[in-house]
Amino acid sequence: MNSPNPNSLKYRFTKGLLKALARINKHQPRSSSSSSREIQRRYRRIKTAAYASMACAVGTRRAWSRELLWKIRNQARNGGVLRRIGRSTTSTHYPMKKRSQKKPVVEGLGRVHELRKVVPGGEDMDTWSLLEETAHYMKCLTTQVKVMRTIVAIYSTT
Repeated sequence: MNSPNPNSLKYRFTKGLLKALARINKHQPRSSSSSSREIQRRYRRIKTAAYASMACAVGTRRAWSRELLWKIRNQARNGGVLRRIGRSTTSTHYPMKKRSQKKPVVEGLGRVHELRKVVPGGEDMDTWSLLEETAHYMKCLTTQVKVMRTIVAIYSTT
């Protein structure tokens, strides 16, 4: 059997996610409370761990990963409450390409505006950079889903 490549995105993400899940499980309340509040709390912790693990695996090479890491750090500083102030949260924290002045909306560019809302950090990117970041972000989300499905399959059979 081949050993996994420790430099691959999938390997780095899996390693980070498993460590984060172990920490979450370690801090689990001793009572087997299944209240909806506790389930929601664990859901948010797992979701944050998955995003943080992916962003850490990618590193700061990508604008979307910098944005996610910045949001997660601020969320922790604000006591777990994620607040979005203003239109952009990254412009003063990480250098990114700025959009030029507003241009007339051309047919089909409304979708670019919607895409800016979906990709972390997309508000501050020009269209070309946004498309590059979107392609990479989608690849990483696909990897994230595959890894998480594999983890569920492994733990479901035990």
